[in-house]
Amino acid sequence: MAQVTWSSSSGWSAPKILPYSPLTLDPSASVLHYATSCFEGMKAWRGYDGNLRLLRPRYNCARMLASATRASLPGFDTEDLLNLIRTVLAIDGGKWAPATQPGSVLYIRPTLIGTGDNLGYKVPDEAMLFVIVTVCPTINPSTDSTAIGKKIRLLASDGNFVRAWPGGSGSAKISANYGPSLLAHHEANNAGCDQVLWLFGADGQVTEAGASNFFVIWRTAQGTLEMVTPPLGDHTILPGVTRKSVLELARAGFEDVEAVDVVERKFSIHDIITAAGENRLMSAFAVGTAFFIAQVERIRYGGLEINFSDAPYIGLLQKGMLDIVLGKKPSPWTDIIQE
Repeated sequence: MAQVTWSSSSGWSAPKILPYSPLTLDPSASVLHYATSCFEGMKAWRGYDGNLRLLRPRYNCARMLASATRASLPGFDTEDLLNLIRTVLAIDGGKWAPATQPGSVLYIRPTLIGTGDNLGYKVPDEAMLFVIVTVCPTINPSTDSTAIGKKIRLLASDGNFVRAWPGGSGSAKISANYGPSLLAHHEANNAGCDQVLWLFGADGQVTEAGASNFFVIWRTAQGTLEMVTPPLGDHTILPGVTRKSVLELARAGFEDVEAVDVVERKFSIHDIITAAGENRLMSAFAVGTAFFIAQVERIRYGGLEINFSDAPYIGLLQKGMLDIVLGKKPSPWTDIIQE
């Protein structure tokens, strides 16, 4: 693991590479009382060619800087963070994702927390940034790319739970967004679902699926085939790196299938229900670092079960993304680790 400390008086210390071990914190540390914490999540993929790759890591580092600002934590040079991540992967990548095992995947979690020994309600005077790595299930390159994950079932949130709201922190990856959502997630699991479909407002606007971005494929009332996802404008949705990549791939077009319009706009659970009732609803999927691209099997909303069918676009997006991260298709999106 890597660790760097900061103080308001002396700034950032020199980074240290340490054995993975528990952290030592003062009981009055800011993070323990006021949730001054943010983090990132990214994956390193072992490619067909033996190289270990990150997907667009500068976006993750820039997002972490924005999250740090939102959580009143110190700023940092995003290139310094990226170089620290590269260093950790250069040391440990070959051990946990050997070059002889294409499809091996590592998850990287940079985290920044407020520390210090002052119980006062204020911006922290001290902080710690650390980077840890864990192993993910291997993706077998010889299998069909559509088999990288099971279909997921979503339980639409009711009025008792709201993940994010305008003026809040929903567009930042801060720890305070996640703890309060675990209760709804637990209830979804108890109801036989995998994640929560987060709705907002009296009209049930769709925002996210769990901690992932959400897409629907349907025909409009005018007959146009459309792939739609909620916009980022009101800052209630995390600007996902996988989301950005999927939008760009989809807008570049697909071969041998019907053209689809790719749109970012608000829509509600009632729009989904109406499309299902008029036989215009096709497929839905969630995208993110954890899910990658996961097809949605059904949504439960009150007493309704909204079912989705298969569409070729999801498999094409999965294949397109896998070809990039596993090195089958050269792309400027990837950052190769020098091991």
